Amino acid sequence: MALAIYPGSFDPVTLGHLDIIFRSSKVFDKVIVAVSGESRSKNFWFSEIERCDFITRCIHHMKNVEVRAFEGLITDWAAAAGASVLVRGLRAVSDFEYELKMASMNRRLNPEIETVFMMTRTKYSFLSSSMVKEIASYDGQVEKFVPAKILDDIKKKQEERKNSDLS
Repeated sequence: MALAIYPGSFDPVTLGHLDIIFRSSKVFDKVIVAVSGESRSKNFWFSEIERCDFITRCIHHMKNVEVRAFEGLITDWAAAAGASVLVRGLRAVSDFEYELKMASMNRRLNPEIETVFMMTRTKYSFLSSSMVKEIASYDGQVEKFVPAKILDDIKKKQEERKNSDLS
């Protein structure tokens, strides 16, 4: 059985992420969306639990996809889960250099795990979670970029952030 891991921060999950999840579910027997835990280098808007919940709400109809949180090195975590593949989405040429370095390092850490790159659909090639947060922070419209099922959560978080900035 081909088990693939699609790791990321998903803060928040976007339509581009969901596109990669859906398409991966057609290629692999099982896909685990691995949501990274708290990070020293990232300033998350949403907790690990919230991010897992957002994705779970959006993929509940995909029978061969599940969501789990992970900590540590993804190669260690993937090996412990029994995975042989890491799925990485590419939006543009600018992503390729970073992803190539990451795939090369992961291969050095565990040569039994392959990295498969999946190009995002053109309509999502500009989209990132950080852009969604930036637009939301200025009360911009993010409806075209995120699943409808989490739109209220993003708006609520933005209000909380605005209110805490005023305090």
